[in-house]
Amino acid sequence: MATVSKRMKHLGEIAGKIGVVDLPAAVTSLKGMESKLPKGVKPCKFDQTVTISIRLGVDPRQADQIVRGSIVFPHGIGKSKRVLVFAQGDNVKIAQDAGAEFVGGKELADKIKEGWVDFDVAIATPDMMGVVGPLGRVLGPRGLMPSPRAGTVTADVAAAVKEYRAGKVEFRVDDGGNVHCVVGKMSFGEQQLIENVEAFLKYIRSLKPATSKGQYIRNIVIVGSMTPAVYVTAV
Repeated sequence: MATVSKRMKHLGEIAGKIGVVDLPAAVTSLKGMESKLPKGVKPCKFDQTVTISIRLGVDPRQADQIVRGSIVFPHGIGKSKRVLVFAQGDNVKIAQDAGAEFVGGKELADKIKEGWVDFDVAIATPDMMGVVGPLGRVLGPRGLMPSPRAGTVTADVAAAVKEYRAGKVEFRVDDGGNVHCVVGKMSFGEQQLIENVEAFLKYIRSLKPATSKGQYIRNIVIVGSMTPAVYVTAV
């Protein structure tokens, strides 16, 4: 623990000198931060996840200012999600061929009711919502409940499975007006991370509520799992 604290102390000092920079400089700084650690302070041993956090000029208490969506990044996120599909008939084989790890109906629902949630995303065809609906109390709090708005209740099973297998991610503004989203791994090339972040920012701008007043994007940071945040110019 002392070693981790020492590492974070030094990284905090390094990050504090960076200031607020444009996106390419922010990515370069984040990826190069650990290379500036003093001799004897070991860098992180695993491939860190890189996340973007954006403070928005919205009031999440207003239903028409809730910013949410899902996105497939140009370079993925460095992780393939375990996909479960509620389907029947021909859609069972379609989901399996698309790469879903788990496909079924009532038997899967019963297993989930018993506490099994060993998957990252649940997709359902519209005709299976009678089976899926009662699972809201289990899946809802975990963010796993299929919904039409998120694209996880769909008749196009193959497309949905392939998107989530490729790393499609969902996000929703929190009570403080902040949006958080994974954008890749520290092992990604700089241009890959830049293009993923640019894609996310473009999408966020497209979701600006008509009732949002003043500056919409107020603060942007990118951060690794084990690094301090780097502030990005909000433009």
